[in-house]
Amino acid sequence: MSRAHQPPLVTGISPNEGTSWTKVTIRGENLGTGPADLVGLSICGHNCLLTAEWMSASKIVCHVGPAKDDKGEIIVSTKSGGHGTSTVSFKLLKAEKIGILDQSAVWGHTQVPLKDLEAMFPGVSGDFTSENFSATWYLIENHSVTSFDQLRMAASNLKKQATRKNEGSLAYVKGGLSTFFEAQDALAAIHQRLESDGTEKVEGSMTQRLENVLNRASDTADTLFQEVLGRKDKADSTRNALNVLQRFKFLFNLPLNIERNTHKGDYDVVINDYEKAKSLFGNTEVPVFKKVYAEVETRIGALRSLLLDKLLETPSTLHDQKRYIRYLSDLHAPGDPAWQCIYAQHKWILGLMQNCKEEFINDQRVGLGAIALDLEGDPRPSALSRNRDTASLKRGCSLRTPRPSTWRYETPQQVQFVEKLSDVVIGQLPNFWKLWISYVNGSLFSETGEKSGQVEKSKKNARQRQNDFKKMIEEVTHRLVKLVRGALLPSTLTELELRLYGGWESKTELTGPWLTQVIHTVRIIFEALVALEIPNDLLQVIQDLLLELRHHCLLVTLHHTAGDVKRLAEKEDWVVDNEGITSLPAQFEQCMVQMLQSLKEPMETKPGEVNVRNTHYNRTSFIYVFVNCLEQLIQAGTLHPVISVDLASPDPFSGLQENFCATPEQRLLIILSNCQYLEKHTFLNMAEHFEKHGFTGTDKITQVSVHAVKELDESLFDAYIERKSDPIVGSLEPGIYAGYFDWRDCSTPTGVRNYLKEALVNIITVHAEVFTVSKELVPRVLTRIVDGVAEEMSRLMQCVSSFSMNGAIQVHHTHAHAEFSANFKQALEALPQLHSGADQKFLEELLNRFKSSMQLQLTCFQPSNVQPVKR
Repeated sequence: MSRAHQPPLVTGISPNEGTSWTKVTIRGENLGTGPADLVGLSICGHNCLLTAEWMSASKIVCHVGPAKDDKGEIIVSTKSGGHGTSTVSFKLLKAEKIGILDQSAVWGHTQVPLKDLEAMFPGVSGDFTSENFSATWYLIENHSVTSFDQLRMAASNLKKQATRKNEGSLAYVKGGLSTFFEAQDALAAIHQRLESDGTEKVEGSMTQRLENVLNRASDTADTLFQEVLGRKDKADSTRNALNVLQRFKFLFNLPLNIERNTHKGDYDVVINDYEKAKSLFGNTEVPVFKKVYAEVETRIGALRSLLLDKLLETPSTLHDQKRYIRYLSDLHAPGDPAWQCIYAQHKWILGLMQNCKEEFINDQRVGLGAIALDLEGDPRPSALSRNRDTASLKRGCSLRTPRPSTWRYETPQQVQFVEKLSDVVIGQLPNFWKLWISYVNGSLFSETGEKSGQVEKSKKNARQRQNDFKKMIEEVTHRLVKLVRGALLPSTLTELELRLYGGWESKTELTGPWLTQVIHTVRIIFEALVALEIPNDLLQVIQDLLLELRHHCLLVTLHHTAGDVKRLAEKEDWVVDNEGITSLPAQFEQCMVQMLQSLKEPMETKPGEVNVRNTHYNRTSFIYVFVNCLEQLIQAGTLHPVISVDLASPDPFSGLQENFCATPEQRLLIILSNCQYLEKHTFLNMAEHFEKHGFTGTDKITQVSVHAVKELDESLFDAYIERKSDPIVGSLEPGIYAGYFDWRDCSTPTGVRNYLKEALVNIITVHAEVFTVSKELVPRVLTRIVDGVAEEMSRLMQCVSSFSMNGAIQVHHTHAHAEFSANFKQALEALPQLHSGADQKFLEELLNRFKSSMQLQLTCFQPSNVQPVKR
């Protein structure tokens, strides 16, 4: 530790004993660096700081106070050295005579408690060195038993002492008045004697000679002592000047100290020294002091300009801004530095946001890569990382997942732009808002500012400028929203706004996942501003932007999903499973599920947001997408078939080969099977998925979708029946009348005619084709084909005018195998009846013979419990 910072040490006191108010000289080491450094002086336990006069670091002069201790140490305390020690002591002597200023110990005296005195005399003291001295307190405390006569006598003595002190030099003159009279008489006698001799005016007289001698002596003395006296006067002047410099060296050194401390950045020291100089010399009339103080004011003016420049410099931290505002306030800077800083920060934030857009636009034009998200030159961390701690406490998770190293080169520039824009807003707006709050509650100022009334002035200015600041926040939020709209929703801006906030040359529309990320980023901005307790009316424009972004994301996702469904036709391989369906319905369902999952975050309704799922427009959009998807599924069967089914194979599923193409009839059956699966399973599953993700109105969507599928199913089914039924029905009439057959003249029947066998084989072929694809379609298809055949047979039989007996047996034999058909029954009623038992027996034999020979083929027309083989 250096000597200047060692504790004070008292090594001597002169005199070392005496009564109260004795003037003493204290000597020692490290007794302070100046009067301001001396903060404490006690002798025998009594505080003597008020009477202390600091002379040097080794000498202090003071008066001993009325200490209670008879003997005690001399303790000196300084700012630089702290509490000191003493190697000597002082003995306080008590006066023998009892006077008004002396304390006496009277036998049997009971002193009044200090608490009672403080209660009786609040705010005053019995110490006559105090500014709040109370004579009554002093008399009660020290002379409560002194008689009134003694007090009156002591008061009289005090008055006499005061009178003698006031008389001063006049009393001295009165005391030597007789001497003056004697001198005057002597001079008058000499003058009278000289007049009687008549020599007082004669040349060469004694008085004249005496005068000349005295003049010569004076001139000689002046000549001898002129140089000495001149040196003495110069020394006195120099000494006086040095005394002035020593005494007021604080003021004379202040300009240089201001410059040095300003260079070092010790602005607090400069402000404290300036306040001290202003209180001591602010109103001085001494020319030299006025000149030096004017130089101090010049340096302080330069410091104000420097601090104001630092305050308005960007970027800067909130801590530095508050510090510079406090400095300028303590230096009584003109204007309102706090508001100037707020205004400058507002303009800087707007410039950062606009420059962010310009950088991306320029890079997009010259074909450069993406811009890094962190702000260049800003020492603070990324805004999203700064906000992560606050948001994680509220959300329970981090705001952004780690990105791969190639992320910024793969991400669309609009998404990168919104990310960087969010860094600007989240990084700067919270400090901007906190600076305003500090300005409103007056926490920007120090204790000096509070005493000078600057806090109340600041609060008054804040109330007057509240609307101006509100407009600043509105301008920042509107600028944010318009910049995002210019990048993502340019159609929502006017022509003028597009020139200011648009300019993006990319014509590629962002996909749903990228829009979801943008929505996530905008929500982070909104949550960060809500956490600052910014009024909701100032943030409503961001809520509106979020609503439009969510709508846009929904529509874009629906559009892309419709495109994905269109492309499902290209993926159709026509491979059916054991339920008779291809992978197309599952792929369709997967597309819709993926769509719902991608819409989970955009459709999530945060506090204060509108529920986008339940809007009528979106429900209609979903219906449109469903119908659109179904239409694409219809077209999928006629685009790119790649696999066919070998119907002749014993195991039709093992006959699937990639080198054959499915026939158009097989494709129709596969699509019909897929339609049935959609109606019975897929749409029900989709309804559950929609309800699971919070969408309402799924019943209507399901109804419209089922209706569209049914219409498709009917049209496809009619097309297939037309392809299969028409050839079979068309071959009946030529087959019946082949070889000029006549019902009225025909031979005895021996079995079923060939045209009927041909029709059965064709129906069985259809059965095999349908069963290969879907067992569920067999009854529906065969029923329609058999009905068509029966209807044609009924028409043909009704056209026959008459039958021979053999013809009647033949026609009964033909129609007896289709009694389950209403048309066949109607035809049988029109045929001639067989009344002969022989004819009926013959007919029964023919029937049994046919059933026996065609047993395997006829099983196709019976209900079957055989399940397809699982693969």
